[in-house]
Amino acid sequence: MMISTKIKEATKQAHQELEKTVVLQLKNIRSETDYAQVLKNFYAYFSAVERAVAPYINSHTLPDINERRNSSYIKTDIQELGGDIADLPAATAPTVHNLPEAFAVLYVLEGSIMGGPYIVQMLQKYGLNKGFHFFSGYGADSGKMWQAFTAILDTVPQTEADEEAMTRKANETFQRFGDVFAAQPTLS
Repeated sequence: MMISTKIKEATKQAHQELEKTVVLQLKNIRSETDYAQVLKNFYAYFSAVERAVAPYINSHTLPDINERRNSSYIKTDIQELGGDIADLPAATAPTVHNLPEAFAVLYVLEGSIMGGPYIVQMLQKYGLNKGFHFFSGYGADSGKMWQAFTAILDTVPQTEADEEAMTRKANETFQRFGDVFAAQPTLS
């Protein structure tokens, strides 16, 4: 079984718990200000994770890294909505010690792109019409970019210990992402 499949199976519960927490906040968005506030959670966490994986993820280990979305897309959305990145919530990325762990952590961030179109649709129903650079992901190429990422991910682990560490690190990534949202008051 490929590591991408193992991670998906091993993180199913953590993924569902995070999704529930995030969707609850998204459902409470009623204005551009609310949306910008929720995006601050994403920005704080994504930028923390990007810093954690930076020593391991580069154009040699992930050739299309410069074409992938990153926290700068979230910052653009926050600013487009009239917000700024001051007063960010606390966000603690997992500690990353090696390439397999870095890819496992990045798996969670890259995988989040697949839900983006649904989030955009939900927000549009609430009358929002901007701030979608991040959630639009790679547009029509999102599936292709995900497949390219998992193809490389599947070549990373060299041992069973690598695979075990990767599933642990991916679970931790989901949990810590959820912590950022859980620590924030629900919008009203």
